[in-house]
Amino acid sequence: QVQLVESGGGLVQPGGSLRLSCAASGSFFSIADMGWYRQAPGKQRELVATITFGGGTNYADSVKGRFTISRDNAKSTVSLQMNRLTPADTAIYYCNDQIHLSAGRYGGYWGQGTQVTVSS
Repeated sequence: QVQLVESGGGLVQPGGSLRLSCAASGSFFSIADMGWYRQAPGKQRELVATITFGGGTNYADSVKGRFTISRDNAKSTVSLQMNRLTPADTAIYYCNDQIHLSAGRYGGYWGQGTQVTVSS
């Protein structure tokens, strides 16, 4: 059983910063791609950023230059440093891991979501 547990959401003023973290636990070989997605009220879930096992990153245009994704392979964690936040960043943020479960078996897993609210 694989579980992803997120932390770090909250309320922040425009221009402020937050750091989200997501830790994977359970039995698996390794984690391939890790990423963050978000869903604002009334909108579809969208990609925020992804990072490969080797550290290659990809960002949504709306967060480039403000957000930084990183991972610690030894700890099975992925983090999202969010700077210069705006009200448009308000959403529930979800981590997603593509996990190598065992020989020939892979699975995609989601965290429970953490609320980020940017408001004065």
